[in-house]
Amino acid sequence: MAGVTFERIEESDQAVVELQAVVSAYQEVYAEPPYGEGPRDAAGFLVRARRQATRDGFRLVLAREGDEVVGFAFGYWLPADTTWWNALLEPLEARFVEEDGRRTFNVAELAVRRGWRRQGVAAEMHRLLISGHGAERITLTTRPEPEAAPARTAYAAWGYRKVGLARYGNDSPAYDVMVRAGG
Repeated sequence: MAGVTFERIEESDQAVVELQAVVSAYQEVYAEPPYGEGPRDAAGFLVRARRQATRDGFRLVLAREGDEVVGFAFGYWLPADTTWWNALLEPLEARFVEEDGRRTFNVAELAVRRGWRRQGVAAEMHRLLISGHGAERITLTTRPEPEAAPARTAYAAWGYRKVGLARYGNDSPAYDVMVRAGG
């Protein structure tokens, strides 16, 4: 991790500008299995991420080596009227899925380029992303395919546990939904 610097951005306008810098990293990471995404997906990511940057509590963490983005993470509060939990294939108890806009922080993205993996970059980005916001719990998703096993292992080591399987649209792949106590 020598030479890698980290920056946490909480200002939406600055985050929207900085999101352009993560596109190359996004394309590289999400071209790999199990994702298999291409240029159209990266364009969609940028539109979606800019929209998410306006959500309450949005935070962006960038990991850079020099001027090059080697990893990024971002998240936001789940709003009281969220449909996040509706995508679960097996519904959970009503109390569990209740949101008030400050109960659950969602880690929407956490990605590290291949050459910087297994060096603590993801763990540090995650720590910076979730620290100090006072959430009761934190949620994230990961793919269930074997290629995503290293991510699931890291998340489990960070205290996450799987609470269900979800699909966030008709053409959406399945995702493991994971939750941990707030940070």
